Amino acid sequence: MTRVLALRDARLYLAGQALSIFGDTALWLAAGIWVKTLTGSNTAAGLVFFAISLPLVLAPFAGLLVDRVRRRPLLIATNLATGATVLALLAVHDRGDVWLVYLVMLVYGIAYAVLGSGQSALLTLLLPEELLAYGNGALLTIRQGLRLVAPLAGAGLFAWRGGGFVAVVDAVTFLVAAATLARVRVAEQPPAPVRRRWRAELAAGMRHVARTVDLRQMVTAAAVTVVVFGFSETLVFAVVDRGLQRPPSFLGVLLTVQGVAGLLGGLTAAPLIRRVGEGCLAGAGMAMVAVASPLLALSSPTAVFLGVGLFGGSMPWIVVSASTLLQRRTPPHLQGRVCSALDTLVGAPQTVAIALGAVLVAVVDYRALLVLLALAAACAGGWLLTRREQWLRPAEPAALVLAEQPERRELVGAGAPR
Repeated sequence: MTRVLALRDARLYLAGQALSIFGDTALWLAAGIWVKTLTGSNTAAGLVFFAISLPLVLAPFAGLLVDRVRRRPLLIATNLATGATVLALLAVHDRGDVWLVYLVMLVYGIAYAVLGSGQSALLTLLLPEELLAYGNGALLTIRQGLRLVAPLAGAGLFAWRGGGFVAVVDAVTFLVAAATLARVRVAEQPPAPVRRRWRAELAAGMRHVARTVDLRQMVTAAAVTVVVFGFSETLVFAVVDRGLQRPPSFLGVLLTVQGVAGLLGGLTAAPLIRRVGEGCLAGAGMAMVAVASPLLALSSPTAVFLGVGLFGGSMPWIVVSASTLLQRRTPPHLQGRVCSALDTLVGAPQTVAIALGAVLVAVVDYRALLVLLALAAACAGGWLLTRREQWLRPAEPAALVLAEQPERRELVGAGAPR
């Protein structure tokens, strides 16, 4: 990570992102508390997070936009526009204004889809290939660290000065993120001309994932594993209540343990990728999930803490590995669409798993579900670790990509940006 921080532009980028992530996390929680305070309804408060998540179905369109324009100006404009939109929350005063909270969160979700693909694509321009894993690891470490403090800060600021004040703080973080991006020096080629109809262009990210063998394997295994993560978000309440027989507030202790383990996972991900490669590290992370799930089924606090720690540490290994492999195996003109394809292929199963877990935990013993989740993660990790392509060194897959993709070979021959 020190090699990444030694680069001026990377330092600026990470500093802006750190502040922006803090503002995002603080506002999301504060918005839910705000709606709960105004309406007294848990359902109404939960719809805040639904409004943020709903626009992620538009991720393919966001990826296409990212690939059709210059990334840095797009990110600057998106940050400024979102910051201005957040200030609309200053008009929320009573129950009748709750619709405005939902509208702002909906816009927030749209911006998040654009920013996610755009930031991933920009990182490939800011860092050389050998430092991509360190850059992804740094971002995830920052995110994990802020998740330990930002929700508490958001709740505290709301209690102290109200939701409007939290909105102003978040708007300022968007402004700072835009300002740091404006100071970043990056050589960005003009977007390639559109060669096909928009529907074909929209599906180009999915096609690239399907045609690139090691990337397809990674996405498939990750999609299965995030189902486990999705179920665990619901089952953890049963672990606290039925297994440990503790009050719901004890969940905060478990989340703290998970967050600390996530920090360690983020710090170690890039060095391990350098040693063993993305596929092997992701497979090891999936194996950790397989070990963690049955530990949560035990009634021992020690076993549960260990299981939660393994869950927390495994997630950065899987996420950083998948992100780095995606960036390394995708040509510049497809970075946005392939990132959005990953979000769709991995995010959709997790969303379904969260909803399904909420239903099944009421009719099936949570311990049986945890054992099934362990088997799913073990199968995903074991399958990924037995794929020959995942054991190739980074230079080897890069040399194979043109042979695998005739379409890309034609684009390069026609002068497409490299």
